[in-house]
Amino acid sequence: QVQLVESGGGLVQAGGSLRLSCAASGIIISIYTMGWYRQAPGKQRELVAAITSGGSTNYGDSAKGRFTISRDNAKNTVYLQMNSLKPEDTAAYYCNTNARGASGFWSDYWGQGTQVTVSS
Repeated sequence: QVQLVESGGGLVQAGGSLRLSCAASGIIISIYTMGWYRQAPGKQRELVAAITSGGSTNYGDSAKGRFTISRDNAKNTVYLQMNSLKPEDTAAYYCNTNARGASGFWSDYWGQGTQVTVSS
């Protein structure tokens, strides 16, 4: 089983910055994508950003130009640098990975979520 542990959420004023981290652990044979999704109350979960093992990135519209995703493959860790935060960025942020664990099969794994709150 692959476990994801997120950190770095919190309360920040509008215009501020936060950096989220997510480390994958457990029996990991291979990881393909790592990324971040978010879900605000009453809304669907949406893609924030994702990055492949080769470094290709994909950003949701809300993140383009403000957020940067990066990854340390040696540490199985993904980061999300969030700048120019807005109150509408307030949400629970979830780490996601597509990985092959002990079973040998590729599966999606999710973290427990970290809350980001942006005050106006």
